[in-house]
Amino acid sequence: MLRKNRLTMAVSAALGMGAAAVLPQVASAQEQLLVEEVVVTGSRIQKANLVSASPVTQVDAEDFKFQGTVRVEDLMKNLPQVYSNQNSSTSNGATGTATLNLRNLGDERTLVLVNGRRLPAGSPLQGGIGADINQIPASLIQRVEVLTGGASATYGSDAVAGVVNFIMVDDFEGVQFDYQFSQYQHDNDNGRVQGIVGDAGFPFPDGSETGGDIQSWSLIMGGNFDNGRGNVTAYATYREIDPVLQSERDYSACALNNPGTGCFGSGTSAAGTFIPGDGSQGVYRVSGNQLVEPTEVYNYGPLNYYQRPDERYTAGAFGRYQINEHVETYTELMFMDNQTNAQIAPSGAFFLSVPIACDNPFLSDQQVGAICGDYGLGMDDTQTVVIGRRNVEGGPRNQDLRHTSFRGVLGFRGDINETWRYDVSGLYSEVSMENTYNNDLSNAKILKALNAVEDPDTGATVCASVLDGTDPNCVPWNLWTEGGVTQEATDYLSLPLFARGTTTQKVFNGFIAGSLGDYGVKLPSANNGVEVVIGAEYRKEELNFNPDEGFRLGLGAGQGGATVAVEGAAYDVNEFFFEASVPLVEGAAYAEEVTLDLGYRYSDYSTDVTTDTYGIRAGWAINQDVKLRASFQRAVRAANLRELFRPQGLNLFDMDVDPCGGATPDRSFEDCARTGVTAAQYGNILNSFAGQYNQLEGGNTELDPEESDTYSVGFIWSPAFVEGLVLSVDYYTIEIEKGIDNLGAEFTLNQCLDGNDSQCEKIRRGPLGDLWIGSDVNVSGRVSALLDNLAIEEVKGWDIIADYDVSIGDMGTLMFNNTMSIIDTWDQQELEGAPVVDCKGNWGGECGYPTPDFRNNLRATWMTPWDVTVSGYWRHISKVTDLNGNLNLPSVNYFDIAGSWDVMDGASIRLGVNNVFDKEPPIAGNAAGPSINGNGNTFPGMYDALGRYMFVGVSVSF
Repeated sequence: MLRKNRLTMAVSAALGMGAAAVLPQVASAQEQLLVEEVVVTGSRIQKANLVSASPVTQVDAEDFKFQGTVRVEDLMKNLPQVYSNQNSSTSNGATGTATLNLRNLGDERTLVLVNGRRLPAGSPLQGGIGADINQIPASLIQRVEVLTGGASATYGSDAVAGVVNFIMVDDFEGVQFDYQFSQYQHDNDNGRVQGIVGDAGFPFPDGSETGGDIQSWSLIMGGNFDNGRGNVTAYATYREIDPVLQSERDYSACALNNPGTGCFGSGTSAAGTFIPGDGSQGVYRVSGNQLVEPTEVYNYGPLNYYQRPDERYTAGAFGRYQINEHVETYTELMFMDNQTNAQIAPSGAFFLSVPIACDNPFLSDQQVGAICGDYGLGMDDTQTVVIGRRNVEGGPRNQDLRHTSFRGVLGFRGDINETWRYDVSGLYSEVSMENTYNNDLSNAKILKALNAVEDPDTGATVCASVLDGTDPNCVPWNLWTEGGVTQEATDYLSLPLFARGTTTQKVFNGFIAGSLGDYGVKLPSANNGVEVVIGAEYRKEELNFNPDEGFRLGLGAGQGGATVAVEGAAYDVNEFFFEASVPLVEGAAYAEEVTLDLGYRYSDYSTDVTTDTYGIRAGWAINQDVKLRASFQRAVRAANLRELFRPQGLNLFDMDVDPCGGATPDRSFEDCARTGVTAAQYGNILNSFAGQYNQLEGGNTELDPEESDTYSVGFIWSPAFVEGLVLSVDYYTIEIEKGIDNLGAEFTLNQCLDGNDSQCEKIRRGPLGDLWIGSDVNVSGRVSALLDNLAIEEVKGWDIIADYDVSIGDMGTLMFNNTMSIIDTWDQQELEGAPVVDCKGNWGGECGYPTPDFRNNLRATWMTPWDVTVSGYWRHISKVTDLNGNLNLPSVNYFDIAGSWDVMDGASIRLGVNNVFDKEPPIAGNAAGPSINGNGNTFPGMYDALGRYMFVGVSVSF
């Protein structure tokens, strides 16, 4: 059994948390609570204050077991302050990592630490810059501390929204083996959605569906040596996760349209979509060997993963050794190998402009007439046809993602004398990524395979490139006849893609800390003197991303454009920092303790940027019952390597319809003309069948650091007349300026339509007036969305935490913990002078991912006298309004229950069910697309998308 020590209890006291935050193993320690000096997230100063001046939320290791968590992301995303973008339910656009996003301000603005030291960028892939918490073994977590708001003065760049600090067990003694099996179950009984899917002619699941099995093994070994002067704690874990397809849930059996009233889909279908010339004479699909109307849509949802398959190994060790009374050496070694697969619908010809000869031997007479004759072309002519045809014969695309990481820390710390101590350390981290993309098609080969001619010698239909010798391996692709595609053609068109990359991080940190009170530096009103920390840090970040030629040239038909390399991206920063804790008053009436904390950091980047960050915090313990706290933090976030050095390339964004598209556009011709629409194109522009449009993205080496100011004020109340009750209330405001972002492509388009000519130059219409056909960065329609210092964001809210434990005599103890987050303001401006968009309680439009204005978690635990502990958990998420006016997301209540039984000394069993009542996730329709981290008609990072979760585990220690 993992041992809790006095340190855990001391931290709980400093954070203003009652014993309910520290579960069974430490219950008996309440009678001998000894508060020693500890370091709490947000400062390097050791202290045993009655009140922490920083608002920190703590998650105890037992919460992981009661939730049945084997993926750290699953527990963390349930916290009201935490959002999850990249996670195990991401398929289209997956990086293979798991990231944390505090206050919905972005992964890149959340600093993740292990034992107070940084984790590296999770992946060199686009969207992977956030730290990958897959690296963290859940079984070794002692506690997690979540700090609200800026902390750059203490930790440097990136701590804008806050800090998540994972404190690991590093003093374990003994051997512990743990195994857990878990799986999902859902009753597919949503008659409304089943009716929609059935009416569209698509299959859907009915009745109970069980799967998505997760198995986890962990082994922890540790012990003291040399008469307790040292300890080594080692661990090894293995995790295996089975996939869940969207076809296994009725509410994701088809991609619903934005209002949720019918099935959406892609025009890149099995029957194809064919647009000859300008499409004025018709848009067709293949039936038999005829071109007919109307077109069909392809249901791309069912083959997408709702839960990716995953296999992970971790291993490592934490060690320390007291060399003498002045020197202790310590080390942290962490290794991870994680392999996962992101599967989405088959590739195809995604509306390529293809020259088709009117005498193509595959064409029937009717097809020749529709393609050529109706446009006045003869058999010797060639017609340009835009073709969307799904490669259903080749199966789904799948992206095999493998991340191998190593993180090592070596340091020395100790007391110089009774006044001064020091800590010097070096950290090296490296993440190696392998990306193998299977079952895509080659655009270049598609063009060759569609250029079919008759062999004059044999009369057989062959590729023209076979006759002229440019590609003797070409096999013609017969899209013009149902059942005409051969396996040989599919094999020829297939294009595997490969990319490799690394991120590395080097940090050298050193500081000295001292008690100036030993020199008489203290106020007359205080008993203790001033505590200071003076230090320096050097950090270097590097990123390399090397896609193969197929990726770089955009040859993959299903990639939405070229995947550009990022080579030799690097910067370093030299920093100096200072902290001071000044006791102002101690032991006075109505001022048991008043403390002022100060912090400052100077940073000099190799990118010719310098920053100053600083903070001031105050804590006032009126008495043992009432404690007040307030803080101000100036934080910065320097541009990361991808933001600085990523070359320009096309990507996709989600938009319902082009305001200038369709037979009856939403906007006038005069408006649309500003975006490049001609009179002939107006009323004839096709909307994207999948609701996805092209945007041009890229980095900017001239980016300035983001700046943010965080204010917080709160109190902690632990009344003596209600033993066991601790209530903390904190109000915060986070203001961000010069936010590094791109203007939303839809925002840019609307600004141009509304008459802002400065935004019109960012829009280029394609040859047919569209913004989505093709993926040629030089020709295809697109909206430019390059990075700049633009965004202005302001978030205000309340965090309210209540802990209460009460003895019920011979029946044991009841423990309650309630964590509440209220968002009062969540405003954003795309750029200065633009309209302020209220994202509080909204989703969609310029807000994107849902931002509920109220989230609450309540846990009740009964520690019985029979070696059994039972815990219930209520999770509430408030309703969220769709800014597009389609699907509002209703409020959701989830109920979880779990229990553990200490069978004998050193052996326990646990089991539980999360989402006991199998509550379905709110349906958001196709608007919950990958560009805003949606999947399967909902937001799995916010809601329980897979239904009921059941787990059973056993732990044996000796």
